[in-house]
Amino acid sequence: MSDHNGVLFVPYRETLALLSVEDALAVCEEVYLMHARGSVVLSNPPSFKLDVADGFNNHWHVKSVLLKDIPSTGVRLYNYYDDGTRNTVGALSCTRYIALSDPRSGEPVAIVDEHWSYAIRSAAAATIACKWLGPRNPKVLGLVGVGTMGSNTLSCLLTMYKFEEIRCTSRRPETREAFARKWSKELRIPVLPKETIEEVVRGADVAVGGTTSNEVVSREPWLKPGSTFISLARRELDPAGWSKLDKVVIDSWEFNMLQREFKRMVEMGQFSRDDLYAEIAELVSGAKKGRERAEERILIHTTGLVSQDVALAHFLYRRALEKGVGIWLPAAHQ
Repeated sequence: MSDHNGVLFVPYRETLALLSVEDALAVCEEVYLMHARGSVVLSNPPSFKLDVADGFNNHWHVKSVLLKDIPSTGVRLYNYYDDGTRNTVGALSCTRYIALSDPRSGEPVAIVDEHWSYAIRSAAAATIACKWLGPRNPKVLGLVGVGTMGSNTLSCLLTMYKFEEIRCTSRRPETREAFARKWSKELRIPVLPKETIEEVVRGADVAVGGTTSNEVVSREPWLKPGSTFISLARRELDPAGWSKLDKVVIDSWEFNMLQREFKRMVEMGQFSRDDLYAEIAELVSGAKKGRERAEERILIHTTGLVSQDVALAHFLYRRALEKGVGIWLPAAHQ
């Protein structure tokens, strides 16, 4: 696995050119197949966190995985600031790296900046499930949140569908209006900024929740028959409405149970594992069917899998080697 030139550092600017939207979708799909095959080995515990308030509002998250099929092993680590008002988890200013090693020797291989791969993974890992769960020919897309997650999800969905109308909303009128101007010009279809979330979600064939809000954002009664709702974070869809949908599909029960909001929903009896239709890996592998009726209302909810993050980092490392880019750091034994 190692090319014995030291440790390759792949900087953020290089990752932008090395990893396309289509690449990210393909890698995320392949990793779901790895999970279905049982070839993914997670750390125990699966996530380590260091959260310090007391004036710092500092948060470390560390996860690790070994992917037998590549093979590759890596540790993902990120650090961000969150005081309840300002959250830098998606910002370029926060710490985000993945360290890769050769699993057969323990030899260091690469350090990859994951700002871009994390951002596109967050969208691709959920959007890929639309291959099995999306409406057949959606015309109207609703975007709740027009930041990084919303923009990247739009880019992923545009590889699958041709929309006739896009509605969007955000906390600030100026951001949604700028988003609408940019994308209506680029796509040459109406992209309409809306004042309320209900105006965006109600009547949409596909709706996407990608905000940083701690509050419930969208409501189940707004979802029309045949629609698919993609939830990318926290409480994008009212927990009270999950069990009323025809199918709920998530990336991982284990990893979602590590999230405070999801765990609270389960503990309050609003949703249970019996209410869950499938994990995405079951759809990708064919173990479970996708959309079975045109009128089904379906929720796709993801929290993110470290297996996909490490697989994308490995993809970036191999692509950087091929292109001759990146910065070589000396290994200790050299």
